[in-house]
Amino acid sequence: MFNSVYVFFIITIIGVFALSALFTRLIIPKLKSMKLGQTILDIGPRWHKNKEGTPTMGGIAFISAILAISAVMILPMMKLTESSLPTKLIITLVFAVLNGAIGIIDDMTKFKNHRNEGLSASQKLLLQLLVGGLYLMAMRFFGGLTTVMHIPFTDIGFDLGIIYYPFSLILIAGIINSVNLTDGIDGLASSVTLVVCAAFAVLAFFVSNTELALLSAALIGGCLGFLTYNFYPARIFMGDTGSLFLGAAVVGCAYLLNDPLIIVVIGIIYVIESLSVMIQVTSFKLTGKRVFKMSPIHHHFEKCGWSEIKIVSVFSLVTLLFSTAAVILTLI
Repeated sequence: MFNSVYVFFIITIIGVFALSALFTRLIIPKLKSMKLGQTILDIGPRWHKNKEGTPTMGGIAFISAILAISAVMILPMMKLTESSLPTKLIITLVFAVLNGAIGIIDDMTKFKNHRNEGLSASQKLLLQLLVGGLYLMAMRFFGGLTTVMHIPFTDIGFDLGIIYYPFSLILIAGIINSVNLTDGIDGLASSVTLVVCAAFAVLAFFVSNTELALLSAALIGGCLGFLTYNFYPARIFMGDTGSLFLGAAVVGCAYLLNDPLIIVVIGIIYVIESLSVMIQVTSFKLTGKRVFKMSPIHHHFEKCGWSEIKIVSVFSLVTLLFSTAAVILTLI
């Protein structure tokens, strides 16, 4: 029976891809007419200044496509697999959308204040923790979430009890903000997330998880469709609207798999991006010196002379290598 899900998987990718590309194409002139263009910080690479005014908040396009196709596919997939309502998938989609809403507020605040800073870091984190807490509560109540934290690639698990929830909140907020940091050059966050979701798709089929398979397919299609206009030279940016949605979606994939910590391996680039910022800030505060020419680390490589295409290619390849290793280690 599960073999038939392959058909739904492919249809979902194609459907979301087509709709995402279409919506992105349609939204570009609309965002331009509303003057919702990106503001570039003076402290960034000087060549980024020519990106000034590129429409942002493009995440609305692939979010809409993902929700539309997912809604269409849920009922026929339930019939095919003779399963009940995919509660955990719906909860995860709502969780991702709520984070996307935080991104919309952040992006709109930037435009309202005519600057590149929207919500403060504390405001954004507070909202993310609130939404993350609601997600964990809903998953516990409706989705059968336990307090056992599994160690990836092993049969070992620890029942953390009440500690599971603050630990999960730290993991959730950390990954969401790491994806946000990764969204710094044309096509980077979309490309890396595409590979991450492909890995989750393989794992979904291995463990016969239809909810994860459908979500992975939708995310793959969304990233592919958006990349048609976001790859270098980008005609549109996803904004925090898109990056916070994707961050929540990929960490949600890990929870659907019931293996939250695996996102640290599959999403290694997200982790490296965040670590580079932490190292840079800590080093400067303690010694007055910077470890990197600029952080997050993709900007360091830009300052070293790497082209945006090379950075996206290498970072995607690193993600592919770690994702492949994660999949193999899970399967054996």
